[in-house]
Amino acid sequence: MKLPSARLLIFLTTAVFIFSGTFLMIRYAQGYRPTKTLTIKGTGLLSANSYPTAGEVYINGKLTTATDNTLNLDPGTYDIEIKKDGYHTWSKKLKIEAELVTETNAQLFPASPSLEPLTYTGATMPVPAPDGTKLSFTVASSSAVAKNGLYVQELTSSPIALNKTARQIARTETGYDYTTSNYTWSPNGSEILVSFKTGSHILLDATKFNDLATLKDVTVRLPQILSEWELELARQERVQLLKLPEFMASIATQSATNLYFSPDSKRLLYQSITNLDIPTGLVPTLPSSSTQTESRSLQAGSWYVYDLKEDKNFLIAEDKLPKTQKITLLPNFAVAIPAELISSPSAFHLLQNGTTGESIILFNAQYSSIVVSQIQWFPDSTHLILTTDSGIDLLEYDGTNRVTIYGGPMDKSIVYPCPDGSKIITRISFSEGTLPNLYTIKLK
Repeated sequence: MKLPSARLLIFLTTAVFIFSGTFLMIRYAQGYRPTKTLTIKGTGLLSANSYPTAGEVYINGKLTTATDNTLNLDPGTYDIEIKKDGYHTWSKKLKIEAELVTETNAQLFPASPSLEPLTYTGATMPVPAPDGTKLSFTVASSSAVAKNGLYVQELTSSPIALNKTARQIARTETGYDYTTSNYTWSPNGSEILVSFKTGSHILLDATKFNDLATLKDVTVRLPQILSEWELELARQERVQLLKLPEFMASIATQSATNLYFSPDSKRLLYQSITNLDIPTGLVPTLPSSSTQTESRSLQAGSWYVYDLKEDKNFLIAEDKLPKTQKITLLPNFAVAIPAELISSPSAFHLLQNGTTGESIILFNAQYSSIVVSQIQWFPDSTHLILTTDSGIDLLEYDGTNRVTIYGGPMDKSIVYPCPDGSKIITRISFSEGTLPNLYTIKLK
């Protein structure tokens, strides 16, 4: 009888040991640590990560560790800084909560990014494709006349893309001057509609060279072409609007203009046109969500970012646009275009009467917010690009960590990021009398 009792005792002891060890491991992983008074206290975890890595992590002004590392901290609010030689310092006030992990996810931008030319014979009228992977522009000063015309530059970073020179898709001919025309991309980025001053209109294949002799004037089909593009954009916009909480959807369709979803569709950049308050609790609260200061009281004219996942709303800029006129192009979408560029209050009127100059402005405004403002999304969906009188700034979607990454001469209306965020493209002329060229500002 003694042997079974011994086996039972060993079994029970082993079970208690395994259970206790598992329990302690779980509590340890949750951040619980023993104190000097032999009690167990809950802590929070700070995941101090940065891109690039190997940054110095300062907590309340003291060098504590290096990225990437996870630290146990008592619940509370801490001043976190991440520094790395050659990069702008990242800083934020973070709230650490017991049993939760708070990540820094600090994107460090170079303090002195390199500048490289993308074109050499001048570039006018750059327009990005709807998906941001291509950029079209015109050339009128090439030494070889046959090289003047419309070009497309791939922006994706690959051995056969950005390192490859732009390809010519159309040549300037008598009566077909691309430098004085208006043009826009089709919603799928496969075609470019060109409206010439002569009154003719053509559709170009954006993937190849287009021989003018084989092209047909599409002026009589303009209402149909633009209506089809309008419907395609409306479907895309409607899908995104359905992701919003009901209250924010009503703001987007009734109380805001210039709506631009982030590339991952999880955040919305918009400009309020009325003063109103956004109620809290539109979506269930998530653990370890952003603790940065919100702005749920909207002011007309100000720009905001709404985070669909965390139900957070952040003030980005209070600057008012120039005198604008609200134009509704889609059932649930409106853009504010500088009044001097618009001669008709109705996009429908523009389409029906074939006045494509203003219609093209409206389409381009939906592809990139740079057409109507100085604010646009950075490809990582976490940062925004701001163009100012002094240069190009980057800041996080919650309004923090604003840094100037370029402060030299440039064309403020032409600032476009590459899809992977490795470069920003702008147009620069370094001396009077020289034609401006496209340049890349290297960020990675």
